[in-house]
Amino acid sequence: MITLLNTDNIKYMKDVPDKYFDLGIVDIEYNIGASKPSIKPCSVKQRNGSTLYVKQPNYVPKEWDFKKSSKEYFKQLFRISKNQIVFGGNYYGLEGGYLVWDKLNGDSDQFGCELAWLSFTKRTDIVYYLWSGMFQGVYCGKNIQKALVQQGNKALNEIRIHVTQKPVLIYKYILKEYAKPEFKIIDTHGGSMSSVIAAYDFGISEMVCCEIDKEIFEAAEQRFKIHKMQSKIQFK
Repeated sequence: MITLLNTDNIKYMKDVPDKYFDLGIVDIEYNIGASKPSIKPCSVKQRNGSTLYVKQPNYVPKEWDFKKSSKEYFKQLFRISKNQIVFGGNYYGLEGGYLVWDKLNGDSDQFGCELAWLSFTKRTDIVYYLWSGMFQGVYCGKNIQKALVQQGNKALNEIRIHVTQKPVLIYKYILKEYAKPEFKIIDTHGGSMSSVIAAYDFGISEMVCCEIDKEIFEAAEQRFKIHKMQSKIQFK
């Protein structure tokens, strides 16, 4: 069961019983202005010698992109979930284990990796997934050689609808490594809802996803609906 809520996450969490969720998987505000203009590759040479050009999305800067999550947010998140995986935990001084996602994005002004804090371990591990503009991988895992192989048919690339969108395959990896299908999971910052798509495919028991921005929520909700429809057609 997956529940999508266009609501303020703190307002929602205040009504949730203590430790109701097994795991919180969240991608919170970093306060780094990620929606500012950036340098991303806009063309790629195809195997047949032709050049493919892709228009880069022009994201409108959002207020959340220039602030941090509050102490009240963390208080509620830690209260309602038994364990947490927090992308951007390094910006908040969270100590403990970390999952380092190496984007393999080479010569770019984009950050080379992102860190997700793990509340339940002291380990630091690396996962590789190619994610740089139109360059997207077909594999997410610990084998860097496999991760360097990019999707050849760019029409099969994951469509980006959010400035800080994370790939579905990263969330699928996280669920495979750190969750079980019977888990109850919360994502307080739904964004593009890549986490929801991954949870749906994983067969998660229960998931709640909050997204406060109405425009983003509607676009992501539509993205999820299309994925479910395509999944049904694929498995017929």
